[in-house]
Amino acid sequence: METLFHEMELLSRSLSNAHRAAVQAELHAAGLEKVGHPMLVSILQSADEDPEGQCQAQRELADLLHVSPPAIANSLKCLERDGYLRREPWPRDARRNRVILTDKGTAAVAGCRDVFVRVSARMMAGFTPEELQQLAQFQRRMLDNLINSHEKE
Repeated sequence: METLFHEMELLSRSLSNAHRAAVQAELHAAGLEKVGHPMLVSILQSADEDPEGQCQAQRELADLLHVSPPAIANSLKCLERDGYLRREPWPRDARRNRVILTDKGTAAVAGCRDVFVRVSARMMAGFTPEELQQLAQFQRRMLDNLINSHEKE
């Protein structure tokens, strides 16, 4: 069983690295290589469409992406510097900043989403819908196992 766990760990890392490289290559080909965190930009687009803007707080973004709040803060700073977003005081709480996409950020979202679709289509080629559903269930279970075991520590 230990050998199988080791193989699964290597496969997981290899898949993650190959996916990241494919996304970066597609972003570069689309002229979007400066979007440092394309998934964050896509999430900010969804948050922009939410009238309450609940997903726009750094803590919620960090939780959604499973990264630390300082990592989100750093990504937001870079995206703001490059003109993809701006920050303004939260209407109901001036201690918090609301993150809003600029026109450049909104245009980047469409390009990033196209990249995600192309890379996912390549990665999932040859799978049946049933296999994809089963794979998603397994991945959710693995993620839940990791999150729940972390919360117990």
